[in-house]
Amino acid sequence: MTPVPCLPENAPFTPEQRAWVNGFLAGLFSNANGAGTAAVHPDARPASRTATPLLIGYGSQTGSAQGLAKRVAKEAEKRGFAPTVKELNAVAPAELATLARCVVITSTWGDGDPPDNAAGFWAQLSADTAPRLEQLSFAVLGLGDRNYAEFCGAAKKFDERLAKLGATRVTTRGECDVDYEAAAKAWLEGLWPGLEPAETAAGEPVTGNQPAVTAPTKDAPTPVPEQKADSPKTEYSRARPFPARLKTNRRLNRDGSQKDTRHFEIVLEGGGLSYEAGDALGVVPTNCPALVEELLATLGFSGDESIADSGSGTSTIHDQLSTALVITAPPPAFVKEAATRSGSAELLPLLEPAKKADCDKWLFGRDVVDVLKACLGAKFAPAEFTALLRKLQPRLYSISSSPKAHPGEVHLTVAAVRYEAHGRGKKGVCSCWLADRVVLGETAVPVFVQKSHGFRLPEDLGKPVIMIGPGTGIAPFRAFLEERRATGASGRNWLFFGDQQRACDFLYEEELTGWSADGLLTRLDLAFSRDQTEKIYVQDRMREHAAELWRWLEEDAHFYVCGDAKRMAKDVDAMLHTVVETAGGRTREQATEYVANLKSEKRYQRDIY
Repeated sequence: MTPVPCLPENAPFTPEQRAWVNGFLAGLFSNANGAGTAAVHPDARPASRTATPLLIGYGSQTGSAQGLAKRVAKEAEKRGFAPTVKELNAVAPAELATLARCVVITSTWGDGDPPDNAAGFWAQLSADTAPRLEQLSFAVLGLGDRNYAEFCGAAKKFDERLAKLGATRVTTRGECDVDYEAAAKAWLEGLWPGLEPAETAAGEPVTGNQPAVTAPTKDAPTPVPEQKADSPKTEYSRARPFPARLKTNRRLNRDGSQKDTRHFEIVLEGGGLSYEAGDALGVVPTNCPALVEELLATLGFSGDESIADSGSGTSTIHDQLSTALVITAPPPAFVKEAATRSGSAELLPLLEPAKKADCDKWLFGRDVVDVLKACLGAKFAPAEFTALLRKLQPRLYSISSSPKAHPGEVHLTVAAVRYEAHGRGKKGVCSCWLADRVVLGETAVPVFVQKSHGFRLPEDLGKPVIMIGPGTGIAPFRAFLEERRATGASGRNWLFFGDQQRACDFLYEEELTGWSADGLLTRLDLAFSRDQTEKIYVQDRMREHAAELWRWLEEDAHFYVCGDAKRMAKDVDAMLHTVVETAGGRTREQATEYVANLKSEKRYQRDIY
């Protein structure tokens, strides 16, 4: 009998490629030997049995939950699962009733609401008609921000509802703050045992994407080992942002405005970064030097004290407070510790769970210095103080340019935040860093592109587009309009824009009126709230033009909203329902179904914050 050959261990193949080739050789030589079954070399990997199905559903507004879902899927494959990743709106509760395992990863928007691409799923899951799910094992991971009252609110809703429908929770619900990497990793380590990862009879791990070993057809390509580049190109990302340079810093508001909105142009040449209209740009800022010095003085530190940093080394507390830690919004752990150490008669009673609303009201507008000044008896060693603070996070801004119109650069439309509170001036961390302290062409501006998979122009260039973007919400729609012009899109464009005063707050007035005059903008409807006694907003303009809006929607228009999530976006959503009821002649229930269908068809998309 002819011996069955196999690849040597030092052959330049991956384990999967080696298994495939060894299996092919085994099958080939078994045929040559006249055997009825393939002879397998001891070093050849046995064929995998069917991997365990696992649904991973995500609700994501900015892409973080979606990215995490994809990473979980890769890990699941290694552990013997056959994962399927879907946005939650693409999952029907009836589908859950046929599954054995499911992982839900979701962020939270508004007052504890699911993201847009999970809202439809929640509406069905929370309905009285939702099916029982006794056969389902599930786990929920939430991404959120502890500065908001409804921290991980959407995750809590999904977790509690799935359990109420009879599903079995395999691990405690995970709740991650904005700096979610470490917490998510720890949660995942406890996830897999509960989901019962599979093993082969031989004790080898199952890989969900490894096919059974079979001889290839005559035309099948020979596996090619992976080639490693001699000098791999640097890939910039959130973990390793690109040090870009600021090219333009221009104030968009005119004299007399109560706002300071800036147009920034950032050069991306040399970074290899690419983006599309609808994406966001992540910017990594540094804290205000004056605030850092004020904080050090309040603590009684020189700033030279050495502290272990997030890596393996040390740095001064001055450096950490400048570039690594949040010193504006005080985290709950710090507030509690400061109140306890000082014995604050004012703050301690507010830390009771029943007083949460009063505590939030007390903290509104206060930064870390404010809390320390209210808790004068609180003393901290440098290391224990920094351990109570949160990591400084990148800020995500909607991109206001099309790469086709401005190759090699990216534009942002940012409101510089400045206000007085509790006797002290306050500034937005990133907005004022860009506006006041970044030197054009000199200061490194660390950036990365945050892809948006749920805020895109229609692929069909002939589709009409309706855009609602007051204030800085104009940003992605400036990008959309530039993109529509660059691609020669024939579809009509309708923009609703609003702000406080037309004379000084009409952002990008020359561009918008020019586009209106030359026909790129089919319609431009404006709402300046303070130009008359009664305030007028974009939703009021929607009501005025309800009949025309309805016609556009019935002609397959795509409807986009960008801006404030708590007020404007809710008001616009309510008005959209009203337009469908009044101009469309639908009942309230039918209007709700109509809008839900717009979302499921990707014709109603929101970029809200």
